[in-house]
Amino acid sequence: MSDLLVIVPSRGRPHNIAELYVAWSETTCRHARLLVAVDDDDPALAEYEHVCGLVDVELVVGPRLRLTGTLNKVAVERAPRHRALAFLGDDHRPRSVGWDCHLLEALERLGTGIVYGNDLLQGEKMATAVAMTSNIVTALGYMAPPSMVHLCLDLVWVEWGRAINRLTYLPDTVIEHMHPDVGKAIRDAGYDEANSPVQTAVDHAAYEAYRYGPAFAADVEKLLALL
Repeated sequence: MSDLLVIVPSRGRPHNIAELYVAWSETTCRHARLLVAVDDDDPALAEYEHVCGLVDVELVVGPRLRLTGTLNKVAVERAPRHRALAFLGDDHRPRSVGWDCHLLEALERLGTGIVYGNDLLQGEKMATAVAMTSNIVTALGYMAPPSMVHLCLDLVWVEWGRAINRLTYLPDTVIEHMHPDVGKAIRDAGYDEANSPVQTAVDHAAYEAYRYGPAFAADVEKLLALL
């Protein structure tokens, strides 16, 4: 059983995986494995295969399920094989040397729980990149509420951790979010789709229904049973 599997769903951005791997190779302490999950209809699939093959990164190809669906499918399948699972967007870049060790050490102290670093954008407010013990995924049957397609997952992860008093924020562990809203990336079709007015409204409504409905309380009960 390996220590930490980092799942990176991606679409149309094989160049981002190449850039992520450079940052990864300069900072990881080798306790994490990188997995890239892409859609079988991605026009850039051949480029993903080329990039991942060059740097020996695991590539998983499956039907298009959007971000949450792809993340959940991979996370549930892999949870039994790893102590912890993490999510990074393809626009995150680890900057702190030993960041993976910092995440794992924090999870070890928690026993069961959720940990996140500083993305230099949302900071403590949102876990835009996150790691959690695999038993959380197994207990819930997902890594993120499936009713949300792309947005608000980072809010839920923080709220799960707070609700069970098993949350750690690491301000000095930087996993930078290279987002176009702050001029760190070029806006593309993927950003436009995920952040369109329609998708934003749908995901925020799904978040409100989940967070203040019975599903959140039921999930917290499952997580409390792990402690």
